[in-house]
Amino acid sequence: MPASATLLVVDDELQIRRAVRHAFEGGGVRVVEAATGAQGIDLAAGERPDVIVLDLGLPDIVGLEVCREVRKWSRAPILVLSARHSDEEKVALLDAGADDYVTKPFSTPELQARVRALLRRAASGPGLEPRMAIGGLVMDLAGRTLTRDGEGIHLTPLEWDLLRVLMTNAGRTLTHRHLFREVWSGRSFGDAQQYLRVYVAHLRRKVERDAVRPRYILTEPGVGYRFATEAELSDRD
Repeated sequence: MPASATLLVVDDELQIRRAVRHAFEGGGVRVVEAATGAQGIDLAAGERPDVIVLDLGLPDIVGLEVCREVRKWSRAPILVLSARHSDEEKVALLDAGADDYVTKPFSTPELQARVRALLRRAASGPGLEPRMAIGGLVMDLAGRTLTRDGEGIHLTPLEWDLLRVLMTNAGRTLTHRHLFREVWSGRSFGDAQQYLRVYVAHLRRKVERDAVRPRYILTEPGVGYRFATEAELSDRD
């Protein structure tokens, strides 16, 4: 995580704000705190943070509305902290503009890894690299080729589009609705979750060494899917 980054944590619990501060300040990151949604919106506008860690259960404005308001004028990555386990709520937040979520109680290493992934993606800008490499997978966007450990893998057009969306958003949880819209828009209609379940299974059989224990394409139960980052893969090895 770059030492010059500013992180805004919006949470009404002092101990959570302290935990987030301690997780990042050791690396020289500047942490700004807000205890309410209104204060969080004001600080997001005034401080222009590089990443926002947002609690759902705020005393004045629900986290969903804070997320929507900030997203109107800010492109800073938003990671949601939630003690709630409702899949519908997580999906609504991601569709409202949040980039990822971590469920309380959270582990410090996981929170650090998720924030680092969001900052790396934000720093890369809107353009896409013509070639992406994560773990042993190398995707050449220009040549439309995929290799794993140097061996070519054949994908159908829909499988290619699905993997492209997942890999170019590595580290970000993508909802079923988002993936369905990105991949199947204008081509087909039906149950997004069922379509994705079938195609993700196809992809895993092709790109994973063990489709039953996937390393790359991770399921976020009831919400969607997330492609692992290089850092996550390295931590597991």
